[in-house]
Amino acid sequence: MARYQRLSALDRFFLDVEGYSTHMHVAATAIFEMGPLRSEDGGIAMSRIRRYVESRLYLIPRYRQRLAYIPIENHPVWVDDDRFTIRYHVRHAALPKPGSERQLKRLSGRIMSQKLDRSRPLWELWVVEGLENDRFALISKTHHCMIDGVSGVDLMTVLLDVLPETEVAEPVPWNPEPAPTPLELLRDDIVRRITSPLGAVALARKVISEPRAACESVSEAAGALAQTVGMGFQSASDTPFNRRIGAYRRFDWVTLDLADVKHIKNRLGGTVNDVVLATVAGAVGRFFERRGIPYREQEQMEFRAFCPVSVRDPSQRGRLGNRVSGMLVRLPIAERDPRRRIRAITEETKHVKESKQALGAEVLTAVSEWTVPTLLTLGARLATRAR
Repeated sequence: MARYQRLSALDRFFLDVEGYSTHMHVAATAIFEMGPLRSEDGGIAMSRIRRYVESRLYLIPRYRQRLAYIPIENHPVWVDDDRFTIRYHVRHAALPKPGSERQLKRLSGRIMSQKLDRSRPLWELWVVEGLENDRFALISKTHHCMIDGVSGVDLMTVLLDVLPETEVAEPVPWNPEPAPTPLELLRDDIVRRITSPLGAVALARKVISEPRAACESVSEAAGALAQTVGMGFQSASDTPFNRRIGAYRRFDWVTLDLADVKHIKNRLGGTVNDVVLATVAGAVGRFFERRGIPYREQEQMEFRAFCPVSVRDPSQRGRLGNRVSGMLVRLPIAERDPRRRIRAITEETKHVKESKQALGAEVLTAVSEWTVPTLLTLGARLATRAR
């Protein structure tokens, strides 16, 4: 089994739910000054960028692995890609000089509208030159089955340096392990299924030796799971957002000063995330009003935002894969007073945290690992249809 790694139930979930109109890659656009990356002809030094990225890949081996599947169950695993080529993944594009940020946003949207090729490692890095004010951009796409938000930040710290470097180390030679045969994958999966019930035996022993602690833990987990499932099946209001969508994406960004956000948090209470949610709620309310939905109708709406919650402990920093749960938070979109809106958000997020919603999602993921890996996917699809 050293030649491959099995995807967790949560990582597989992000593969299973992907469809024509549901892209499951994590994407970002970053803007940089040209600096020492300018080539002699005034363009971007693509060969140096490719060589530099390739020289860092030994720190993130998943970026040179592709998907394979266990026969019968069809569960995905990671295997080394013996056809890996850096030119396919680090790509070159250009805007007509001087390219504006509006043009960059449109290009980002087009790139993010295309799904990743599952026969190759599931990432792309687009280098875009020609941006106004002597800048260039990096548009990154990585499938969610490989990273979550925290591991995505860890990944960027691997690829980026604090100071501009002029020397690029030679890439470490790539010697891929041979992929396992379908028969080997099937054999290992049979062995795994035979040994899995041992975990249940260990839990039974804990119940016998520590009945009170075990029962409290099981009771808490069951209660959290019930709350999470119940929230997922609550009906959502009809809004301009609840419509069928296609594959095309638009991409935009807004700049906020973190110091200002912290100042608001310190004056009015709550957290940085509460300030962001209150800002979003106010923006959604104004947007709906422009779309002909008055505030009195907004007051009757059930409008919720899904907020990812990292459950990654410090020992798991730097590892790829997903260690994430989530919470559904009701947004007071009809509240026009900013102070009352942030107070309502703070009370709501406090209630949601006390309700153990995030724990319930984690329990559902753990149950999927031990039973049927597609349980998480089936639950999400059923909840979507119920809405």
